Amino acid sequence: MEKRSARNAREVVVPGDLLDDSGMNAGSNAYVHNGKVYAGILGVKNVYHDTVGVIPLGGRYMPTTGDTVIGVIEDIGPSNWLVNINAPYPAPLHVNEVPWKVEFGDTSKYLNVGNVVMLKILMVDESKKIQVTMKDSGLRRIEGGQMVEMSHSKVSRVIGKSGSMIQMIKNLTDCRIFVGQNGRIWIDGDDENASVAVEAIKIIEKEAQSSNLTERVENFIKNRLPQKDNDREEY
Repeated sequence: MEKRSARNAREVVVPGDLLDDSGMNAGSNAYVHNGKVYAGILGVKNVYHDTVGVIPLGGRYMPTTGDTVIGVIEDIGPSNWLVNINAPYPAPLHVNEVPWKVEFGDTSKYLNVGNVVMLKILMVDESKKIQVTMKDSGLRRIEGGQMVEMSHSKVSRVIGKSGSMIQMIKNLTDCRIFVGQNGRIWIDGDDENASVAVEAIKIIEKEAQSSNLTERVENFIKNRLPQKDNDREEY
């Protein structure tokens, strides 16, 4: 089944296209009719174990429990912050879900409008209400570096199979990189190295459906940064 997943990873489908007629389950953005699974939206066919679905080619990010995301504080209340996570609905971050002891009304002492934070999606209920947290390993406020925004549907290509693509970029550019499932990517490192990492990620976004992409991105980075020492902290 894993070989099948790899073979279909870049197959673009349109609504109504047949995804499977062998009894697989319908995943995200797919539906079952007469025992067959069909695409519900325009996107890329995605097979995982016994489930087949569609990854959107565009549109807004739809949060899923367990996702790690990069958010921007856009409003402050006495007991929470309203975070823009690139979704069609807001994500309140409650004081109970941050690593500090925050007294009622003191929220602005810890996070202000415009601050950038790493978050995890705790839950999304049927009414689309989101719960997020900063209480997990590596989650924190982001300072310094730069942020790249791309279509959330291309994030899996940036990460690569078992993290191979993003790990290669980290190693060759000597940068710290955090990839949010919502299409926001934070990069921090030497100015030249970080610029090359940004260019590499933009190449992936532009050519996400191309074959041999990992090799071409690797060659691009090596041509721009021929000698690297890889001893920075990993994220």
